[in-house]
Amino acid sequence: MRFYTVHAPEAYAADLRATDRFVFVRDGFHFWATVFGPLWLIWHRLWLATLGWIVLVAALDAALVGLGAGRTTVWLAGLMVAILMGLEAASLRRWTLSRRHWRQLDIVVADDEEAAERRFFDRWASGQRGPTYDPLTVDRGGPPPTRNVPGQPFSRPPPPMPHDSIIGLFPEPGGSR
Repeated sequence: MRFYTVHAPEAYAADLRATDRFVFVRDGFHFWATVFGPLWLIWHRLWLATLGWIVLVAALDAALVGLGAGRTTVWLAGLMVAILMGLEAASLRRWTLSRRHWRQLDIVVADDEEAAERRFFDRWASGQRGPTYDPLTVDRGGPPPTRNVPGQPFSRPPPPMPHDSIIGLFPEPGGSR
């Protein structure tokens, strides 16, 4: 099972008319981002991340060559950057969406993207109450607990602690450490 985060443009919030613009981002390792790092970034229109990748790889290669590292070391460093790219590709995509003022609507667990879409829209449609839906305004139960409300067990103050006791590693005040 894979995790998908669902994102929508903030301008449309979660409007029925904007469902075709929703983006499902799979969490986990992205093989094609490892193999074709900058091309994968360009394909997903992650311009700032592409620029950062180019600067990082160029600076790393220049630093390693300047330190006198061999070709194998430079290649292994490039391989490590590629693996890191594959691990963090989904995070870069989510970061770019948040920079573009997209809002994360939900997290869905499914086998593939099609099942994630089906599961999300089934759950989303059951919560629809009108032409627009904002998951942040859904009634999630009663108000949060507060202190000093009569009749609630957590409203009572905790019992006072004895003055001669110490909480922590040292059993008596001023004792040896």
